[in-house]
Amino acid sequence: MISLTEYFQNFVLVNNMVRHIVVIGGGHAGCEAALAAARMGQHVTLFSLSLDGLAMMPCNPCIGGSAKGHLVREIDALGGQMGKAIDATFIQSRMLNTSKGPAVYSLRAQADKKRYMTYMKQVLEAQPNISLRESEVIDILVEKIDIKTQKVVGVVTEAGTKVYADAVIVATGTYLNARCLYGNTTNNNGPNGQRSSTKLRNALTRLGFSLQRFKTGTPARVHKRSIDFTKMAIQNGDKKIVPFSFENDPKLLERIQVPCFLTYTNNVTHNIIRDSIHLSSMYSGLINATGTRYCPSIEDKIVRFSDKDRHQVFVEPEGLDTEEMYIQGMSTALPEDIQTKMYRSVEGLERCEIMRPAYAIEYDCIDATELNLQLEAKHVTGLFFAGQINGSSGYEEAAAQGLIAGINAAGAKINIGRDEGYIGVLIDDLVTKGTNEPYRMMTSRAEYRLLLRQDNADLRLTQKGWNAGLISKERYQLLQDKQNAIKNEIDRLQKITISPDNVNEVLEKKGSTKLITGCKITDLIRRPELNYWDIAPLIPVNKNEVVLPRYIKDAIEEQINIQIKYHGYITTQMAQADAFKKMEHKKLPNDIDYETITGLRLEARQKLNKLRPQNLGQASRITGVSPADISILLVYLKTKSD
Repeated sequence: MISLTEYFQNFVLVNNMVRHIVVIGGGHAGCEAALAAARMGQHVTLFSLSLDGLAMMPCNPCIGGSAKGHLVREIDALGGQMGKAIDATFIQSRMLNTSKGPAVYSLRAQADKKRYMTYMKQVLEAQPNISLRESEVIDILVEKIDIKTQKVVGVVTEAGTKVYADAVIVATGTYLNARCLYGNTTNNNGPNGQRSSTKLRNALTRLGFSLQRFKTGTPARVHKRSIDFTKMAIQNGDKKIVPFSFENDPKLLERIQVPCFLTYTNNVTHNIIRDSIHLSSMYSGLINATGTRYCPSIEDKIVRFSDKDRHQVFVEPEGLDTEEMYIQGMSTALPEDIQTKMYRSVEGLERCEIMRPAYAIEYDCIDATELNLQLEAKHVTGLFFAGQINGSSGYEEAAAQGLIAGINAAGAKINIGRDEGYIGVLIDDLVTKGTNEPYRMMTSRAEYRLLLRQDNADLRLTQKGWNAGLISKERYQLLQDKQNAIKNEIDRLQKITISPDNVNEVLEKKGSTKLITGCKITDLIRRPELNYWDIAPLIPVNKNEVVLPRYIKDAIEEQINIQIKYHGYITTQMAQADAFKKMEHKKLPNDIDYETITGLRLEARQKLNKLRPQNLGQASRITGVSPADISILLVYLKTKSD
């Protein structure tokens, strides 16, 4: 009987179109990477420290939120799994930022964390071409190609087993050399008491990767029966469900939702923290790792925002089959007895029973500038990295990177530009600029966010998913029908003029200026106080309309409204994006010696030689490369092409 490794080696020899891909880590990045590669016909072995921890949510059991919801919808548009997983397991769903424009609308759902994990494990187990292995990977096997470059050939497990592969994806999350701390208590393990990966860091160092030490944290979990919810503001889910997956019909997702609750810290809370801050692992010297500015601990909030007399605290359920409640906004590394005093000073938590104490976790990650835009190591061919190992934070950021790494490791080269998706912004920021703290996706990071709305993620990216082989024929046909219907209806509406007699009653009800003469329907929709649905009952029926499911028709109407109402802004941003693309399309050969280019400043030469940008646009975003340096590179490229 041959081993799994020998089987894959023989299979690849017989059919060189099939690759064997090893994924190290079973978190959100590893799950998406494994599923993408397997669905593209490759054979995947996913190694996890614990198969019971696949797709674990060690921090807040929620998916989405500001900018993160965009990432999840883009993952779904490309053929990933996260959107379907949260649609199947959410216990509350809300659309955030609805008082603002559609560019920053963001879907957020509270998950049943156990059911989410079970769902993803079942999907992985049912997926052909995936083998799940519970074992620690301790080494990465490579062979030399030339003086500067190596090629990955496999991995070594803790049992000493060699597993050969055409590509390896490292997705270790926060488990690489991890330790959890609160007060003077230090546990050398990963989140939720899972063991950490302790030996792989030596392999990465040996291969020439620079390691950084980052930190994140999680708050306490308290027993539901010990909370007085009458002292808190209730936060209910939306009555109208908006799915994360474009394939899901909202009507089929309707269910009873559970509430979340809002309370606040106070001066008593803050004084407890100030008096005890020297006992926190983060302030006592036990932790030297760098934490995130955008999701600070309660200690950091009190220090950095000393002028504020209160901070929001969200009390959220961990699932339907548990009494544990998550205290969002109060992550800490204070000793357990101080944690109890601190939490009990908050209104509604006066008698709270802590089931799991809060803790900080520090872990190793690489400098992502050592990767290219496909998330492949520049000096080790076939070695990819995805998720928090790259310095990012968050389940959604991890899943997005895992999907891209999986597609590229499977051989279908994919690159998403900053003008095409938040995924493109995320990856470009990490590999071009690097990060000196855990990176969190925010709408403000995207230059073209009016184009990169969550509502049009399928229109932007599903073609790429189809090209990669991750989108079914049925879904692709629906996308084409949707695109055609949007274009045809907007074209039709631009030609229809409506008379005052037909519309003035509606205008008066909406507080809009009445018409004296006829007006184009599209001009009415652009009025701030009106929208498509206000005018829709007056629009002549389209006799050529294609019959589509109701939820697809609803999405079409949403696109019609947005594209007409924001036409001017969208057109302007598209022109800016077109100018941006010209820079992105100017490829920089990988063998350029920037030291030999006359006129480049010393800092620019050093940075360009180190980071090896793939195109002129990427080069322009490197800190220390000036517009003058870019002009010199333009001249250099023109000279070389002549």
